[in-house]
Amino acid sequence: MELKKNPKADVGRNSGLYFVIGLALVMFLVWQGLEWKKYDESNDYDIALNVEDQLDEEVPMTEQIKTPPPPPPPAAPEVIEVVEDEEEVEETVIESTETSQEEEVMEVEDVEVEDIDEDLTVPFAVIEDVPVFPGCEGASNKKQCFQEMMQKHIRKNFRYPEIAQEMGVQGRVSVMFTIQKDGSIGNIRMRGPDKNLEAEAMRIIQKLPKMTPGKQRGRAVKVPFSIPITFKLQ
Repeated sequence: MELKKNPKADVGRNSGLYFVIGLALVMFLVWQGLEWKKYDESNDYDIALNVEDQLDEEVPMTEQIKTPPPPPPPAAPEVIEVVEDEEEVEETVIESTETSQEEEVMEVEDVEVEDIDEDLTVPFAVIEDVPVFPGCEGASNKKQCFQEMMQKHIRKNFRYPEIAQEMGVQGRVSVMFTIQKDGSIGNIRMRGPDKNLEAEAMRIIQKLPKMTPGKQRGRAVKVPFSIPITFKLQ
Protein backbone atom coordinates (compact mmCIF):
# COMPACT_ATOMS: atom_id res chain seq x y z
CA MET A 1 0.00 0.00 0.00
CA GLU A 2 1.49 3.33 -1.09
CA LEU A 3 1.37 6.18 1.42
CA LYS A 4 0.15 9.53 0.06
CA LYS A 5 1.12 12.88 1.63
CA ASN A 6 -1.64 15.25 2.44
CA PRO A 7 -1.00 18.58 0.62
CA LYS A 8 -2.23 20.52 3.70
CA ALA A 9 0.49 18.95 5.80
CA ASP A 10 3.30 19.95 3.44
CA VAL A 11 5.52 22.30 5.49
CA GLY A 12 7.59 23.62 2.58
CA ARG A 13 4.63 24.45 0.47
CA ASN A 14 4.76 28.29 1.08
CA SER A 15 8.44 28.61 1.96
CA GLY A 16 9.14 30.84 -1.07
CA LEU A 17 6.38 33.26 -0.06
CA TYR A 18 7.65 33.43 3.51
CA PHE A 19 11.17 34.08 2.27
CA VAL A 20 10.05 37.00 0.11
CA ILE A 21 7.99 38.49 2.98
CA GLY A 22 10.93 38.18 5.39
CA LEU A 23 13.35 39.68 2.90
CA ALA A 24 11.00 42.63 2.29
CA LEU A 25 10.63 43.16 6.07
CA VAL A 26 14.41 43.13 6.59
CA MET A 27 14.92 45.59 3.71
CA PHE A 28 12.29 47.88 5.20
CA LEU A 29 14.00 47.83 8.64
CA VAL A 30 17.42 48.52 7.07
CA TRP A 31 15.99 51.45 5.09
CA GLN A 32 14.36 52.89 8.21
CA GLY A 33 17.67 52.59 10.06
CA LEU A 34 19.54 54.46 7.33
CA GLU A 35 16.95 57.22 7.18
CA TRP A 36 16.80 57.69 10.93
CA LYS A 37 17.78 61.23 12.04
CA LYS A 38 18.15 62.73 15.45
CA TYR A 39 17.83 66.48 16.01
CA ASP A 40 19.33 68.42 18.92
CA GLU A 41 16.99 70.20 21.22
CA SER A 42 16.58 73.86 20.28
CA ASN A 43 18.08 76.35 22.73
CA ASP A 44 15.93 79.29 23.66
CA TYR A 45 18.23 82.28 24.15
CA ASP A 46 17.30 85.02 26.50
CA ILE A 47 19.06 88.02 25.05
CA ALA A 48 19.75 90.80 27.52
CA LEU A 49 21.64 94.06 27.27
CA ASN A 50 23.52 95.17 30.32
CA VAL A 51 24.62 98.78 30.22
CA GLU A 52 26.40 99.70 33.39
CA ASP A 53 24.88 102.51 35.39
CA GLN A 54 28.22 104.17 35.92
CA LEU A 55 29.95 104.81 32.63
CA ASP A 56 33.65 104.23 32.75
CA GLU A 57 35.63 107.25 31.66
CA GLU A 58 39.09 106.60 30.40
CA VAL A 59 41.21 109.62 31.22
CA PRO A 60 44.25 109.77 28.93
CA MET A 61 47.62 109.81 30.60
CA THR A 62 49.24 113.23 30.54
CA GLU A 63 52.88 113.47 29.69
CA GLN A 64 55.03 114.40 32.66
CA ILE A 65 57.03 117.55 32.08
CA LYS A 66 60.68 116.97 32.82
CA THR A 67 62.06 119.85 34.87
CA PRO A 68 65.69 120.82 34.21
CA PRO A 69 68.20 120.05 36.96
CA PRO A 70 68.98 122.87 39.39
CA PRO A 71 71.95 125.06 38.49
CA PRO A 72 75.25 124.24 40.14
CA PRO A 73 76.14 126.22 43.27
CA PRO A 74 78.19 129.36 42.69
CA ALA A 75 81.93 129.00 42.89
CA ALA A 76 83.72 130.12 46.00
CA PRO A 77 84.99 133.70 45.78
CA GLU A 78 88.64 134.20 45.11
CA VAL A 79 90.93 135.33 47.88
CA ILE A 80 90.73 139.11 48.19
CA GLU A 81 94.07 140.76 48.57
CA VAL A 82 94.17 143.70 50.94
CA VAL A 83 95.90 146.69 49.34
CA GLU A 84 97.80 149.01 51.55
CA ASP A 85 96.77 152.65 51.62
CA GLU A 86 100.12 153.81 50.32
CA GLU A 87 99.70 152.01 46.99
CA GLU A 88 97.74 153.77 44.29
CA VAL A 89 94.76 151.87 42.96
CA GLU A 90 93.38 152.63 39.54
CA GLU A 91 89.75 153.52 39.70
CA THR A 92 87.39 152.14 37.12
CA VAL A 93 85.13 154.82 35.73
CA ILE A 94 81.63 153.62 34.89
CA GLU A 95 79.89 155.75 32.35
CA SER A 96 76.25 156.54 32.84
CA THR A 97 73.88 154.65 30.56
CA GLU A 98 70.98 157.06 31.07
CA THR A 99 69.86 158.95 28.01
CA SER A 100 69.45 162.68 28.02
CA GLN A 101 66.17 164.37 27.35
CA GLU A 102 67.54 165.85 24.12
CA GLU A 103 67.84 162.43 22.50
CA GLU A 104 65.04 161.42 20.19
CA VAL A 105 62.57 158.83 21.43
CA MET A 106 62.04 155.93 19.06
CA GLU A 107 58.42 155.18 18.32
CA VAL A 108 57.49 151.51 18.63
CA GLU A 109 54.68 150.34 16.42
CA ASP A 110 51.89 148.28 17.89
CA VAL A 111 52.82 144.61 18.04
CA GLU A 112 50.16 142.34 16.62
CA VAL A 113 49.72 139.13 18.59
CA GLU A 114 48.27 136.34 16.50
CA ASP A 115 45.94 133.88 18.14
CA ILE A 116 47.42 130.41 18.16
CA ASP A 117 44.78 127.89 17.13
CA GLU A 118 45.79 124.93 19.25
CA ASP A 119 44.07 121.61 18.62
CA LEU A 120 43.23 120.98 22.26
CA THR A 121 41.85 117.69 23.59
CA VAL A 122 40.25 117.79 27.05
CA PRO A 123 38.90 114.65 28.81
CA PHE A 124 35.17 114.48 29.51
CA ALA A 125 35.73 114.20 33.28
CA VAL A 126 37.62 117.51 33.63
CA ILE A 127 36.25 119.75 30.85
CA GLU A 128 34.59 123.00 31.91
CA ASP A 129 31.57 122.82 29.54
CA VAL A 130 30.73 119.22 28.62
CA PRO A 131 29.32 118.37 25.16
CA VAL A 132 25.53 118.70 25.06
CA PHE A 133 23.57 115.69 23.82
CA PRO A 134 20.47 116.67 21.78
CA GLY A 135 17.63 117.02 24.27
CA CYS A 136 19.85 118.08 27.20
CA GLU A 137 20.00 121.79 26.36
CA GLY A 138 17.76 122.79 29.28
CA ALA A 139 19.05 120.24 31.81
CA SER A 140 20.60 121.55 35.02
CA ASN A 141 23.17 118.74 35.14
CA LYS A 142 24.27 118.31 31.53
CA LYS A 143 26.91 115.69 32.38
CA GLN A 144 24.35 113.36 34.00
CA CYS A 145 21.87 114.02 31.18
CA PHE A 146 24.58 113.14 28.64
CA GLN A 147 25.18 109.76 30.27
CA GLU A 148 21.45 108.97 30.49
CA MET A 149 20.89 109.84 26.83
CA MET A 150 23.84 107.64 25.84
CA GLN A 151 22.25 104.69 27.65
CA LYS A 152 18.89 105.30 25.94
CA HIS A 153 20.59 105.51 22.55
CA ILE A 154 22.36 102.17 23.07
CA ARG A 155 19.19 100.39 24.25
CA LYS A 156 17.21 101.78 21.32
CA ASN A 157 19.69 100.75 18.62
CA PHE A 158 21.02 97.54 20.23
CA ARG A 159 20.78 94.38 18.14
CA TYR A 160 22.50 91.13 19.10
CA PRO A 161 24.33 89.66 16.04
CA GLU A 162 22.69 86.38 14.96
CA ILE A 163 26.00 84.67 14.21
CA ALA A 164 27.23 85.54 17.71
CA GLN A 165 24.06 84.01 19.19
CA GLU A 166 24.54 80.78 17.23
CA MET A 167 28.16 80.54 18.34
CA GLY A 168 27.30 81.46 21.93
CA VAL A 169 29.69 84.43 21.90
CA GLN A 170 29.24 87.04 24.62
CA GLY A 171 31.37 89.57 26.47
CA ARG A 172 32.14 93.24 27.01
CA VAL A 173 33.22 95.66 24.27
CA SER A 174 35.03 98.83 25.34
CA VAL A 175 34.28 101.67 22.91
CA MET A 176 36.29 104.90 22.72
CA PHE A 177 35.42 107.85 20.47
CA THR A 178 36.01 111.60 20.22
CA ILE A 179 33.44 114.39 20.03
CA GLN A 180 35.02 116.77 17.52
CA LYS A 181 35.07 120.58 17.69
CA ASP A 182 32.09 120.71 15.32
CA GLY A 183 30.04 118.23 17.41
CA SER A 184 30.49 115.23 15.09
CA ILE A 185 31.69 111.78 16.21
CA GLY A 186 35.10 110.58 15.05
CA ASN A 187 38.15 108.47 15.91
CA ILE A 188 36.03 105.46 16.96
CA ARG A 189 38.05 102.63 18.50
CA MET A 190 36.92 99.45 20.23
CA ARG A 191 38.26 96.37 21.95
CA GLY A 192 36.19 93.23 22.55
CA PRO A 193 36.20 89.39 22.56
CA ASP A 194 34.73 88.96 19.05
CA LYS A 195 34.76 90.87 15.74
CA ASN A 196 30.98 90.52 15.33
CA LEU A 197 30.37 92.18 18.71
CA GLU A 198 32.87 94.93 17.84
CA ALA A 199 31.10 95.56 14.52
CA GLU A 200 27.73 95.91 16.30
CA ALA A 201 29.25 98.37 18.81
CA MET A 202 30.70 100.38 15.90
CA ARG A 203 27.28 100.53 14.23
CA ILE A 204 25.62 101.82 17.43
CA ILE A 205 28.20 104.59 17.97
CA GLN A 206 28.09 105.67 14.31
CA LYS A 207 24.35 106.35 14.71
CA LEU A 208 24.97 108.96 17.44
CA PRO A 209 23.51 112.37 16.56
CA LYS A 210 25.57 115.55 16.13
CA MET A 211 26.12 117.28 19.48
CA THR A 212 27.00 120.72 20.78
CA PRO A 213 30.81 120.55 21.20
CA GLY A 214 32.50 120.83 24.57
CA LYS A 215 34.22 124.07 25.51
CA GLN A 216 37.30 124.90 27.56
CA ARG A 217 37.74 128.58 28.47
CA GLY A 218 35.04 129.48 25.99
CA ARG A 219 36.69 127.71 23.03
CA ALA A 220 35.43 124.53 21.34
CA VAL A 221 37.78 121.57 21.92
CA LYS A 222 37.89 117.84 21.19
CA VAL A 223 36.48 115.65 23.96
CA PRO A 224 37.38 111.91 24.14
CA PHE A 225 34.77 109.63 25.71
CA SER A 226 34.63 105.89 26.50
CA ILE A 227 31.72 103.58 27.28
CA PRO A 228 31.42 99.78 27.81
CA ILE A 229 28.72 97.77 25.98
CA THR A 230 28.04 94.29 27.43
CA PHE A 231 26.65 91.48 25.25
CA LYS A 232 25.18 88.70 27.39
CA LEU A 233 23.26 85.49 26.61
CA GLN A 234 21.16 84.02 29.42
